[in-house]
Amino acid sequence: MKENTKNARINVRAITFTAVMAALVFVFTYTFKIPFVNGYTHIGDSMIFLAVVFLGWKKAPLAAGIGAALADLIGGYSAWVAPTFIIKFIMALICALIMEKVIKNNKVAGYIVGAVLGGVWQIVAYTVVKIFLFDKAYAFSSLPTLAIQTVVGVVVAAVFIVVFDKTKVTAKLKKMVG
Repeated sequence: MKENTKNARINVRAITFTAVMAALVFVFTYTFKIPFVNGYTHIGDSMIFLAVVFLGWKKAPLAAGIGAALADLIGGYSAWVAPTFIIKFIMALICALIMEKVIKNNKVAGYIVGAVLGGVWQIVAYTVVKIFLFDKAYAFSSLPTLAIQTVVGVVVAAVFIVVFDKTKVTAKLKKMVG
């Protein structure tokens, strides 16, 4: 019976921390945004990449998709809720799988390659969706904004990761979440 209680506590912690990361993705996307003619850019991707480090491939994609989609829903971009959920979910999944399964022996290289490939996925996927929803001119005009958003997200997350690693926060959170 004690084993079941411990597993239940770990699951509740994991669910709670996944929800917290989804909330951080939402806040950093919804609150810290810069409007542009063709939409807006934000630093929410930094929290997605951070969620990947803390939660791994099983939980981070859900936090990424829920947090980003919620920002679109509450921000008045309802047409983007489903595409954003799918795109951010897959972006986090790509990054996490590369970090944990492909380049698992080198944390820094795994993060960089995973974040870059996840970011490239995001840029391509949003561009394709914009072609279908609008047109090619609009879709391609937003490429610089998407690229800047992705690069800033990777860099901001990297700063958090370095600080959290040096202060042992990452190890403590990973141990707590399970």
